[in-house]
Amino acid sequence: MTEMEEFLETLSLVQAEPDTFQGRSPDFGWTRVFGGQILAQALAAAQRTVTRDRFVHSLHAYFHSPGEVTAPIRYNVARTRDGRRFTARRINATQHGKIVLTMEASFHVDEGGPDHQNAMPLDVPPPDSLPDPVVFLGHQAQKSAQATRDLWERPTPFEIRPVVLDHYISRAARMPVQQVWMRPKSPLPLDRVQNAAVLTFMSDMTLLGVATFAHGGALTDPGVRSGSISHAMWFHRPCPLDNWLLYSQDSPSSQNALGLARGSIYASGGILVATVVQEGLLRFDELT
Repeated sequence: MTEMEEFLETLSLVQAEPDTFQGRSPDFGWTRVFGGQILAQALAAAQRTVTRDRFVHSLHAYFHSPGEVTAPIRYNVARTRDGRRFTARRINATQHGKIVLTMEASFHVDEGGPDHQNAMPLDVPPPDSLPDPVVFLGHQAQKSAQATRDLWERPTPFEIRPVVLDHYISRAARMPVQQVWMRPKSPLPLDRVQNAAVLTFMSDMTLLGVATFAHGGALTDPGVRSGSISHAMWFHRPCPLDNWLLYSQDSPSSQNALGLARGSIYASGGILVATVVQEGLLRFDELT
């Protein structure tokens, strides 16, 4: 089974009871469940209770505790609204009887209306011109933290190409802005519902790290402690995940041990697919 096949299988939740589903975690060598997986599974659970003519347009989630990779997570879906054009769901993700995540998700029937978007950033180097992070960090082993190299060497079903990797080998402060190319390593079925869950998973990759840039270093540096607290996402336009996506990120503020990060996800042709905002714990031991 390929990494992508195993990942997609984790989105095929088992129905335990009416409006209650159970998901497992893939064995990608992580010590705790990746937040993007819980987000994606929670959305997949909600989608199972929504008619196929309604598609997610926004979700708002809070992380309450880390999940264990070795134990299943249960997703309880509450049907909070079934309107003429909008459907709303509330999802509680629990493990060992403890709430791991809460999410509100809203679904909408496609309809016409005004259409505009911010333009995709210009002058971003194409992904094929950028170094593989594993190779880059291997050449910079004396300057990069072991935890950083371990993170990038873990198998995942996605290929990621950050435009800048210098923050992994330097403590210099820099502008809290980054551009990241990403794509699935294997083709995905042309399924709009499934793709929304996959995109939700991808939206949690690399985002919070931009909040460290103004202070030097990276999330994986010794002495840096972090964790996602809340995650909001708006789905603007459907997008087949068969090519590179550009994740344009920035951090408008960090304060009180909290970092805020924003991202815009663009498909080929400059189409704005989604907007993401995430807040996370951000502690630098030497600053406290």
